[in-house]
Amino acid sequence: MAVESRKLWVCFCSLVLAMFFVDAMAGAQIYESRNVKTQLLQRLSNSSMEARAKEAEKLNEQAAAADPEEVASLVEMRIRNSTERRKLGFFSCGTGNPIDDCWRCDPNWHKNRKRLADCGIGFGRNAIGGRDGRFYVVTDPRDDDPVNPKPGTLRHAVIQDRPLWIVFKRDMVIQLKQELIVNSFKTIDGRGANVHIANGGCITIQYVTNVIIHGLHIHDCKPTGNAMVRSSPTHYGWRTMADGDAVSIFGSSHIWVDHNSLSHCADGLVDAVMGSTAITISNNHLTHHNEVILLGHSDSYTRDKQMQVTIAYNHFGEGLIQRMPRCRHGYFHVVNNDYTHWEMYAIGGSANPTINSQGNRYNAPANPFAKEVTKRVETAESQWKGWNWRSEGDLLVNGAYFTPSGAGASASYARASSLGAKSSSMVGSMTSNAGALGCRRGRQC
Repeated sequence: MAVESRKLWVCFCSLVLAMFFVDAMAGAQIYESRNVKTQLLQRLSNSSMEARAKEAEKLNEQAAAADPEEVASLVEMRIRNSTERRKLGFFSCGTGNPIDDCWRCDPNWHKNRKRLADCGIGFGRNAIGGRDGRFYVVTDPRDDDPVNPKPGTLRHAVIQDRPLWIVFKRDMVIQLKQELIVNSFKTIDGRGANVHIANGGCITIQYVTNVIIHGLHIHDCKPTGNAMVRSSPTHYGWRTMADGDAVSIFGSSHIWVDHNSLSHCADGLVDAVMGSTAITISNNHLTHHNEVILLGHSDSYTRDKQMQVTIAYNHFGEGLIQRMPRCRHGYFHVVNNDYTHWEMYAIGGSANPTINSQGNRYNAPANPFAKEVTKRVETAESQWKGWNWRSEGDLLVNGAYFTPSGAGASASYARASSLGAKSSSMVGSMTSNAGALGCRRGRQC
């Protein structure tokens, strides 16, 4: 009997080790792909905006060239292995949201903050932010001088030319005099503090790469500009008027915007334009805004044809009107989001974007003239009927309807597929904690 028990125990241990080995191999492949360009990318950090723009164009083209089928298989392998470990009892707080289940179960998350960088999904999954750098603690909420920011301020942290994982010593409201120009390889991590960026300039990610924005309240952003602003320790320059976006992504790649609460801004909540790509917008709570998300600069700007964006596990909530998102030219995976409010439409586009809507919950408003999820902006049906827009596994509630177009073949959506969609019946649980989290040390977040 003892021999049989030992055999069973050896088999069990072998099984567990095999699972960890397979997961480690998948992680190693992703880790290698994340680091292969690191030295080249870090050359951008201390350059002028003109030099950054030239290098960023090359990097964005490389980012968009990733094989989407390989991406999907790697992500699915990691999700599957994580799920198997939960079945063995290693974790007990699984929600089905693969980002959250990757790190939120750990009561010591505050000691393992950088684990977050290995939990990305979708087209922005390779955004490592400041994972390979030191921690920088923001102690001062002031923004007295955008050209010569004081050490300890958020502006001083984000302009540095080395990777940094930026955290906050305490709760604070940061009112920026000018837009916050973020350098490459930065994570802004608001977990453990109640951090608001509000009532002034907000976040600009321009001609850089590998940025993670996590756990912030960003709201009431105002147009700023016609002023000098520093973008690195050795460079500052004249900035024309900024629109007042919460997060503006301009000519950048490998960007992840996760678990933020966004509302009430002068222009967009998240805008990505001018050849930006490899972006994930996830787990955010978006409320009280008109033009919510814009993806693509203009119908005539064809460099945005390379754009690939994943929009996943977000809650589009109270007081939203349109553009969730509004797309141009590129490839967009809209997956497992909860749309509880819109006044005009949810998803719009022009200039022949490919939109792959999977496993979302669309709850139409009471207005009988606003039940349609989709809107082709200023385009005749004879043109848009060939665009590839599909709804697959979406839950359409209260009379909501999605108008598909184009080819039905799955091959048409290969470049607009970035992860496996879960059932729309799980959307409520997967998005129930969207927005900035109230994390406290020593507890599961």
